[in-house]
Amino acid sequence: MRLKFLFSDKEAYGSFRFINFRKFLFSKFLLTLALQVQFVVICWHVKEITHDPLSIGIVGLSEALPVMLLALYGGYTADRKDRRKILIAYTTMMVLCSAALLYITIQYVIPKTISTAWPYYLIMFFIGVGRAFYSPAQFSLMTQLIPRTHYANSSAWNSTLWHIAVVIGSAAGGLMLGFLGSVTTYIIVLVLVILSLIQVIRIDTHPYERLSSKEPMMESIRTGLKFVFSNQAILGAMSLDLIAVLFGGAISMLPFFADNLHVGAEGFGVLRAAPFVGSVIMALYMTKHPPVRNAGRKLLVCVAGFSICMILFAISRNFYLTLFILALSGAFDNVSVVIRSTIVQLFTPDKMRGRVSSVSTMFISSSNEIGAFESGLAARLLGLIPSVIFGGGVALLAVGGASVWLPELRKLQLNAKEEKSEK
Repeated sequence: MRLKFLFSDKEAYGSFRFINFRKFLFSKFLLTLALQVQFVVICWHVKEITHDPLSIGIVGLSEALPVMLLALYGGYTADRKDRRKILIAYTTMMVLCSAALLYITIQYVIPKTISTAWPYYLIMFFIGVGRAFYSPAQFSLMTQLIPRTHYANSSAWNSTLWHIAVVIGSAAGGLMLGFLGSVTTYIIVLVLVILSLIQVIRIDTHPYERLSSKEPMMESIRTGLKFVFSNQAILGAMSLDLIAVLFGGAISMLPFFADNLHVGAEGFGVLRAAPFVGSVIMALYMTKHPPVRNAGRKLLVCVAGFSICMILFAISRNFYLTLFILALSGAFDNVSVVIRSTIVQLFTPDKMRGRVSSVSTMFISSSNEIGAFESGLAARLLGLIPSVIFGGGVALLAVGGASVWLPELRKLQLNAKEEKSEK
């Protein structure tokens, strides 16, 4: 009955009244779905070529490094250029990358004449270069497509469909590879990316306050960084998210925990999906009940809840209890994601959105890959279970520090901010 009430309430679909937002969201969903399926197939091919677990980590780092190096410049570009055109350029680049992967598969993988994974690393590097420009531009463009009163609702839907695409893509990638083969799978990926490109092209051009071309690039980037570091709400939300992912996240260690729980590959797949299922359920709830009242306290509570879940996950010996803990961690994490996104949307001037979101891209969007490396290193030094407990403890300490040293974040009321902005 509760879910029926949620889906019958028009307020939950407030953002969908804006046609360009629908086009944007559909494009992003298709692109995320395609890239998730593609990533699964790439990892499988790299494993088959190298038979080296480290090569899978290199796949992720090949994408993450250019993002971290170029994100600030990508944000600067998003504040100077047409954000819609940046998305068109990136999606076109993804079409070319998907076509290249299809060509490599037909020419070299199927005949088994390829003995190195460097073409895959190179393609992932180009995907990372494009992402450094795409991430700041897409966040900034989304904000242009809706009024301020719908920021929280749009963030919830943006998060919901992204998580759904990740869940479907992660599962479908393996199934499609097994039942359809790599060539057919890459063809489907290519079609999805082309459809995503069509949706971006269909978005109407929206005027916005652009950065003056007379301002030097480095001075402009410093201005964006100064803005982030001078705003307790934005800096605190980003810092908490970064620390939680870097130290509190343990998803990359799931294959080893699956062995500890004696559940095999099938159980590993279920464990991998559990956090995303929790995220989707919570995101759907937030479309009707956006976390704007007492947002600062909710952010601190949810990051603390996520950290505690990681500690409980480490010590759990029951498969079903572990599933519940992981789903709960995904729910907590998604609340913090939506609050952080809404904070950045509300507090950032339009002409600075690209540079501010680029900081988030550089430190948070790539922290999953860097966090996976940190988790593996900590597990080697401390042991698997102690390393996860230690990471959860570090994240909890960060929450305590933020509640003491960032009072503006702790007292933040996003509903008050919205009301003020409308007057």
